[in-house]
Amino acid sequence: MAHSKAGRGKPLSVLLVLLGNILYALSVKLFLLPANLVSGGTTGLGLVVNQLTGIPLTVFIFAFNVAMLLLGWKILGRQFALTTVFSSLFYPLALEVLEKLLGSEPVTEDLLLNVIFAGLSLGLSLGLVIRGGASTGGMDIPPLILQRFFRIPVSVSLWCFDFLIVLTQATYRSFEELLYGILLLILISLSLNQTLLAGTSRTEVKIVSSRAEEIRDAILFQVDRGVTMLHGEGGYLHRSTEVILSVVSNHELPKIERLARGVDPDCFMIVSRVTEVWGRGFSRAKKDSDNAAKN
Repeated sequence: MAHSKAGRGKPLSVLLVLLGNILYALSVKLFLLPANLVSGGTTGLGLVVNQLTGIPLTVFIFAFNVAMLLLGWKILGRQFALTTVFSSLFYPLALEVLEKLLGSEPVTEDLLLNVIFAGLSLGLSLGLVIRGGASTGGMDIPPLILQRFFRIPVSVSLWCFDFLIVLTQATYRSFEELLYGILLLILISLSLNQTLLAGTSRTEVKIVSSRAEEIRDAILFQVDRGVTMLHGEGGYLHRSTEVILSVVSNHELPKIERLARGVDPDCFMIVSRVTEVWGRGFSRAKKDSDNAAKN
């Protein structure tokens, strides 16, 4: 069972990496390069190094990408490094093909439109590549390492790195260009964060009721969701009470609400959004975890 799932997952990961790199190349071609936007990442860092030392941009980018790739290989593993090599090679190829297909005519002369669409599409493309288990190389790798060891969200650390890189370009860019660069980074971060969280957010439900056992059974057998019973005490009358805790998918919430109110119209319900869930029925298949429990 595990091998068949891994087999299905690998083509999907490759597809995400391919789509992410094509979209990344398209974003750079249509919006980033024509508007000459202030950029972060390895390119922005290379421009700063070139200004300070005279080291050619291409030489720095190649050396930096190799160094980050080796670091990623050592810390994040061989599979990550191989997919990143594939991603790093496919991106310039996709950009070259798009250059020939689309020509040099800009989509729009409006700088703000270029910033908005570049930010949204670059964030989406980076999110697709990362969800595919790879990266575009360079400055994408340190945020992934920080997430592995310190659980810092990729979008947060990537934004911090890029923000510092943009600020270092203040010596040869106008203040207005820097402001557009910061806006670009904010949009990339927002889009990246939404892409990484897409499909992983769930709904947490807490229900306080005098008929908790009936509501518990309804959730277990009619919705097929796990339930945890918490023992509580009323703050005013100090009466013992049962609190039902369950995490459900977003589309199951209306059914949970109908079931709970059908059993006890006076029940007290708290609904909150959670961004990530691990465990049976979410990150692991129910049958697999059931079999593991039996063994």
